Formats: sequence, C-alpha cells, structure tokens
Amino acid sequence: MKFDQARWSRDDAPVYEPLLSETDERTAEVDVDLPDDLTRNELTLPDPAEPQLARHYTRLSEMTYGVEHGPYPLGSCTMKYNPWFLEDLAGREDALVHPDRPDEALQGVLAVQHRLQEDLAAIGGMDAVTLQPPAGAAGEFAGILIARAYHRANDDERSAVIVPDTAHGTNFASAAMGGYEVVELPSGDDGRVDVEALEATLSEETAALMLTNPNTLGLFERDIQRIADLVHDVGGLLYYDGANLNALLGRARPGDMGFDVMHYNVHKTFATPHGGGGPGAGPVGVVEELAEFLPAPRVRQVESGDGESATAEAGAATDDDAGRPTYERYTPEQSIGKVHGFEGNWLVLLKAAAYIARLGDEGLADASAKAVLNANYLASQIHYDVPYGPFHHEFVASAGDRDAAQVAKRMLDHGVHPPTTKWPEIVDEALMTEPTEVESRDSLDQLAAAFDAVAAEDDETLAAAPERTAAALIDQASAARTPRLCWQDLGEE
Repeated sequence: MKFDQARWSRDDAPVYEPLLSETDERTAEVDVDLPDDLTRNELTLPDPAEPQLARHYTRLSEMTYGVEHGPYPLGSCTMKYNPWFLEDLAGREDALVHPDRPDEALQGVLAVQHRLQEDLAAIGGMDAVTLQPPAGAAGEFAGILIARAYHRANDDERSAVIVPDTAHGTNFASAAMGGYEVVELPSGDDGRVDVEALEATLSEETAALMLTNPNTLGLFERDIQRIADLVHDVGGLLYYDGANLNALLGRARPGDMGFDVMHYNVHKTFATPHGGGGPGAGPVGVVEELAEFLPAPRVRQVESGDGESATAEAGAATDDDAGRPTYERYTPEQSIGKVHGFEGNWLVLLKAAAYIARLGDEGLADASAKAVLNANYLASQIHYDVPYGPFHHEFVASAGDRDAAQVAKRMLDHGVHPPTTKWPEIVDEALMTEPTEVESRDSLDQLAAAFDAVAAEDDETLAAAPERTAAALIDQASAARTPRLCWQDLGEE
C-alpha cells in the first residue's frame, strides 16, 4: 500500500499551507488601564473568515498522520487508539467541574478518583496510589522523591540510583534531578539485567534500582525476584517504570515481583491521549511503608453508604444499599508535598478510569495477550534480524548496514508510521517496534509489507525519502544547530 498525504501548494511553493499570521489581518487598538510600559497601542491579529479558518485546520489534519490513519508502531510508546467514547465522557457538562470546590460539592469526582486509586493499586499490586503527577515522567520524578523522603525519614542518606543501559532516558534524568549519582548498569549478553554486575554495583549507598519489566527490548526479567532480594538486602528500593505495563495487564503485577514504587503511564496503558505538551497524568503507586510519603492531596473514603465510619485507605468497594459513601481529600503524614495542582488532571484521569471500567479484568488481560501476540506475529513476518527474544509486547529489529533513520523515513512513503529508531543503543541501527493490541492481522501484514519493501529498495531511494509526504526530506543538522523557535523567525534565511 502506498500513502499520499494531502499537499496544498501554489506556484512559488511546492508544499504550502499558510500560517494564520499570513492570512487576512486586522489591527486592533489597545485601551486598557495598565501602566504604559506594560501595554502597546495596537495589536495586529489574524482575521480569517470562518470558512478560511475551517479549511486551514482541516488541511493541517490532512497533512499529518495519526493512529486513526493507520498503524503507529513506535516502540515503547504504546500508541493505542483512543476510543471516542472517552472524549464524549470527558466532554459532558457535568464532568467540567472546577477542582477548587469544597469536598461536599465534589463527591462525584472524588468517588471516581477513589475508585481509580483502588483500580490502579489492584492492577499494579500496590497498596496506595496518588493521581497527582501530570505526566509519566513527572510521576517517575515523584517516585524518586518518595524514595528519597523514605530514606531520609530513616536517617539514611543515600547517594546513588542504579539505571540499566536499556532504560528510558527519563530514568537517568529523574534520578539526577532527585539529587542522586546515576550509576549505569550494563546489560547481559541476553539483553536482560546482568545479575552479577548488579550485585557488584549494589551498596549501602544505593537508594534505588530503576527497572522496566519487560524491558525496552521487550524481554521479561526472568531473575526479577532475585534482583528484588539483592536490592532489598542492601536497604534499597526497587522502582518500576510503568512504560511497558501493557504487556502484563491482568497477568502479572509489579508489586508481586518485589517492586516498592511505580508510576503508571495512563497514555500508554489506559488509552488516554499522548499529551504532546498538553495535560497528562502519571499516577504513582507504592507499598504500604511508603504510603505516608505520597503527594498531597489523596482521596479517601470516610463514611460508608450505611452511614458508618469507613477505613481511611483504599479497600473493598462499599455497598450502596443505604446511600452513597462519603469521600474527602487529605494529606499523608509525611507527604513530599504537591507535585501538581489539586488531585491531578481530572479529565485525563476520568478517561483512564472509564477505560478500565469498560474493559474490566477480562478485557485488560485480553489487551495484554493481543499486544504480545501482535508483536510476535509481526516479528515473524519481516525479513530483518531481531537479535533478542523471546519478547513480549515489542521487539527491536536491526536495519543492519543501513541507516535506521532512512529506513524509517522511507516507511512513511508506504503508508505506515515507522518504529522508534536507533534505540536502545545495544542494538545496531535499532528499529524498536510495538504494534499494540489494536492492530488487526491485515494492518500487521501492511506493516510487514512496508518493512520488507524498504529492505528491497536501493540506498539512493532511501536517502531521498520521504517523497510522498506533505513535508519532504529536511535538513536535520541545520534544524538542530539553528532552530527557529518562533513563527516570526520563519521568514529569516
């Protein structure tokens, strides 16, 4: 299958859709009661007619590519289709509730948030969950702050966090931002944690080991229980990067493996939109001894439906025979404080809660099974070397003696989004591929055909790619060295 993105052009520009600032403009006078040094006399604004505005954004949508166009197998990104019913739910008028209201006026919202805390705790095998962090990376950083607070509460200042060489870059960044020395752990020959190297690296200075399981090669850490024991034996904590939780849903839980703290990527595992700089959510789960350090506020049930006092922490669901339960926000005893406003980004969390409720236990387990099946089927259909296995939800193929970035750009011309390239670095010219559970066999065959079509093409064709997209090959070196960060700079040469 070939793919031709829409191109809007004119005689002096092969691909052109004007910026709003290049359409009709009008100048408005500014008359406000503010000091002169804070105001201007007039302001020039775009002034397109409504049909122009509608066509502008429609054309932009036709000049891009998303999961609604076709396969989007970015490895370790879990680019699931985001069901429209989640948008419909979040767009309901009664969901648009300002968070700065008293608890008694937020009972419906707090009930959903409490249920989501319980659901996430059950899925991850954790004892307590905060919904506050606004993104996966922010949740990861919050997890490191919780680990630091825990050690300090025990009068145990530690200096190092161990991170495997296949870890996501945010692991290194979160540990460093938490004030720790980052110790990189080399992988073993099988692509997993080298347990002997880990044992030699661990010490009483180790605050935590950060681990993704399955890792970014799609490999399950078979020695995870021994790894947990080794970390705990020196007084460290085991941190779970939830980026690849989609592979385990309903089948295995980080808490049961010995992890002490984890973050959930709801945009990956629970089908909320990838933020793109917008609102997100990265809840954090912890074992019981870390619960008192969670960010504030959390939500707890304070009265059961029959009017009797309920347990403060998450527990079994309450029967609603005699009325509704009552919920409140509270601050854990040794909370690290706030990492975001209120209880987090409510509408994103609402979508995650609805996705979990819609699928239920059976549906979540089915999602993970299909994610693993799809990755293994796709890998079996392409003629590329896949050096590590057996894998779960994703695999890393090698482009061999070709530039993985050129392979990826050429795949765009064949109607599919390419995989993640050149990472993890332990695979030469890596093509990190994760089709997720949403793809049918037909779309997986389309992906495989694109992989193999590019493999059969000559180097000159790859070097010129992409040719059928709205934007052709760009000068990446110049873009990196002299970026134009503002639209006013676009006219500069």
